[in-house]
Amino acid sequence: MPPGFAAGSLPIRFSTLVFYLFMKFAVQLNSSPYAAVAGLDAYRFVLAAIQAGHQVLQVFFYREGVYHAFRYATPPDDEICIGRDWSALAERHGIDLLVCISAAQRRGLLCRDEAARQGKLDDDLAPGFRIAGLGQWLEAGLQADRCLVFG
Repeated sequence: MPPGFAAGSLPIRFSTLVFYLFMKFAVQLNSSPYAAVAGLDAYRFVLAAIQAGHQVLQVFFYREGVYHAFRYATPPDDEICIGRDWSALAERHGIDLLVCISAAQRRGLLCRDEAARQGKLDDDLAPGFRIAGLGQWLEAGLQADRCLVFG
């Protein structure tokens, strides 16, 4: 019996151990950046998961959560600009930040293509974010080991 194993215990193969130690997460964020702390909690969770070696497949911004993706959000200097933090996180770690197309359009958030189609001069989508449908969220849910919903 190898050292460190009690009689009757089974050794764990390294490949099995890695499978359980590192997980794939899909995260959904439903609340506005300034109405609740759920956005900050989600951001901190994603950052901690990445630092721990886990994989975050995507963060899906739904309902009021789409307000995190507004390019021109400018909170007062003494407040956190969580949208900018999400953009920086996406750039640094390659996280896929998806914004629900229906929720975005209802709230006036337009990507470049939709802005042009609507005759608007500028898109409002912050860097690192992209427009997607619920199908992408469902696909990530099937691929992930865990799905978390904030807000």
